[in-house]
Amino acid sequence: MQHISWSDFEKIDIRTGTILKVEEFPGARKPAYKLTIDFGPQLGIKKSSAQITKHYSPSDLEGCQVIAIVNFPPKQIANFISECLVLGVYDENKDVVLLQPRQKVLNGLKIG
Repeated sequence: MQHISWSDFEKIDIRTGTILKVEEFPGARKPAYKLTIDFGPQLGIKKSSAQITKHYSPSDLEGCQVIAIVNFPPKQIANFISECLVLGVYDENKDVVLLQPRQKVLNGLKIG
């Protein structure tokens, strides 16, 4: 494991957001959804591709709060531009389980 400094950690902008819309993403190499996420008035709406199809259906996700890194540069995945990275943990089968606030919080709050 490589250690990072506190200043390295401070460069990562991790925020809370609410999923507004979920779409199937047949163009992705691995099963994924296209997510539209509201990060509040300061950051607005961002889109993300997420490989979370094993544990979640689109109806499970709409209205759900998530935690994401919002300051990565946009990344093209097939014909889609992903603007943030939704965070999760791999389970024993290497499927993603989302990191989520335990209770509802405002969109755009910074994790630190």
